[in-house]
Amino acid sequence: MEQFMTPEFWVAVGQIIMIDILLGGDNAVVIALACRKLPPAQRTKGILWGTAGAIVLRVVLIFFALTLLAIPFLKLAGAVLLLWIGVKLLAPEHDDAHGNITASDKLWGAVKTVIVADLVMSVDNVIAIAGAAQGAGQSHQMPLVIFGLLVSIPIIVWGSQLVIKLMDRFPIIITLGGMLLGWIAGTMAVSDPALSNTAAWTWVPKVPQSDMVRYAAGVGGALLVLVIGKWVALRQARQRPATAASTS
Repeated sequence: MEQFMTPEFWVAVGQIIMIDILLGGDNAVVIALACRKLPPAQRTKGILWGTAGAIVLRVVLIFFALTLLAIPFLKLAGAVLLLWIGVKLLAPEHDDAHGNITASDKLWGAVKTVIVADLVMSVDNVIAIAGAAQGAGQSHQMPLVIFGLLVSIPIIVWGSQLVIKLMDRFPIIITLGGMLLGWIAGTMAVSDPALSNTAAWTWVPKVPQSDMVRYAAGVGGALLVLVIGKWVALRQARQRPATAASTS
């Protein structure tokens, strides 16, 4: 029980909840679109069963992600993916990603749609949550993941509108979320077995596994996401007037 009272555990819990809120906003949209044609009496059931299926599926995916991240070089690949996701969070593309979500007037059809759509959209969440969970140590990664998901899913499903309004009013929340992904990417990269295991992959330069190195890598990843994300967003803003002028 003592292992669940460490600061590292609760920091990782906070990171997982924030990741799910930031990257899971689409889930609430998918659930609403998939269940919109259900009779009113069945909508709540569709939302609950679809959400439960999505939670179970995500826990299974994260279990495999935690196992795979022990393979050399996969953490480095995951870190690059997280950096890209963080930049996309700060400079999102303006297109409708949900136009192909088909609503069903049958309960289990809607549930299936929610689960399949969540599977397709879960890659970013899975990698980010697996990276955050590893910061709490090997002994309780899966309990941490499950706890974080159970806490965050109700926030996403029932509080998504509030979260969206807060993000619109305080854009700094999105910026901090993108930087959090950069932090996790940095700390994940330096802990890759290829960089940390001195007994294997001897041709690969090794990184000292100290707290200072880990924190420096996290700060570097956060700043990298911030700088690239802001640069891409600025570039997109400059391109929009030119595009609008050419089409008019």
